[in-house]
Amino acid sequence: VQLVESGGGLVQPGGSLRLSCAASGFSFSGSAMSWYRQAPGKGRELVAGITSAGGRTNYADSVKGRFTISRDNAKNTVYLQMNSLKPDDTAVYFCRSIVTGYAYWGQGTQVTVSS
Repeated sequence: VQLVESGGGLVQPGGSLRLSCAASGFSFSGSAMSWYRQAPGKGRELVAGITSAGGRTNYADSVKGRFTISRDNAKNTVYLQMNSLKPDDTAVYFCRSIVTGYAYWGQGTQVTVSS
């Protein structure tokens, strides 16, 4: 199982970024996927999740209305569109899958929101 995140960077408050997570080594189309984040000195928190076919999504209250999770099962990729970014969104963002009961994580991508 391999998860590779990309798309992070430095953005000004109010800006947008789209994160991608390319998956391989397991049945991507059969797996729910999620994005987590970890800010400096804080624990890892769930940002958004999406079911295997993409029919249902869920979001942390702090990102509702600003972030959108989506997936392309033909490309084995899950996305996180982040709009109206705030300094509090600064964190390392990770994607996660659960395969045969075991959680797999990518290496993370840094998102920094600062003027």
